[in-house]
Amino acid sequence: MGRGSGEAGRDGPARTVAREGTPHGEVALRRRGDVLELVVDGAFAMDTVDTSTEVALATDALRRHQAPARVLVGGLGLGFTARAVLDDPRVEQVDVVELAEPLVRWARQGLVPELAGLEGARCALHVADVADVLAGEGGPVGPWDVVLLDVDNGPDFLVHAANAGLYEEAGLAAAAAALAPGGVLVVWSSHVAPGLLAALRSVAGEDAVVEEDVLAVAREGRTFTYATYSLVRAGC
Repeated sequence: MGRGSGEAGRDGPARTVAREGTPHGEVALRRRGDVLELVVDGAFAMDTVDTSTEVALATDALRRHQAPARVLVGGLGLGFTARAVLDDPRVEQVDVVELAEPLVRWARQGLVPELAGLEGARCALHVADVADVLAGEGGPVGPWDVVLLDVDNGPDFLVHAANAGLYEEAGLAAAAAALAPGGVLVVWSSHVAPGLLAALRSVAGEDAVVEEDVLAVAREGRTFTYATYSLVRAGC
């Protein structure tokens, strides 16, 4: 997660919609004008000013796969990645794994329109650590055709220090191993991350393809540079 600065461009003061503590820090939703913001452990995580990178994370990954029937989304955020995945009629099942239980509960309660109505016949929300899920230690069971990881700001600007392992070789190897043959792994970062690219290449194997895509997004008079890192496994 993590989009932009969370500063200018809102009308009026922020109004807290919901706030609750968790073992991993407080999670809060707040409304500023028409904009919904997600704040995690006191740090601005993302908002609805520009959701293009969430959509791009999903659509670019799905474009790389011929038949993405099963998809794992690491990180619920404000639901835009999951919705973009569900917009693809080829997708039969989406498992969304979110660490913050209140966020999943608020989505199920339909507390805000942005999160309402996600769970259904094709989409299940799971409260778990995606690192544990990828390691086969609880939650939904793979393999998946597509794995999307958007659980933090990337390896160099973490909201939760415990997420560092996801961007290291062991975590990336677990994610790659959770892919079905021909599967696609895509990791989102709030910044260009050469170390992440190197780590992904080191676990890819000879038959996998690794790519870095840099995304420049203009919002609120500033330009932000994001990046996605993908690994495509060889097919059968």
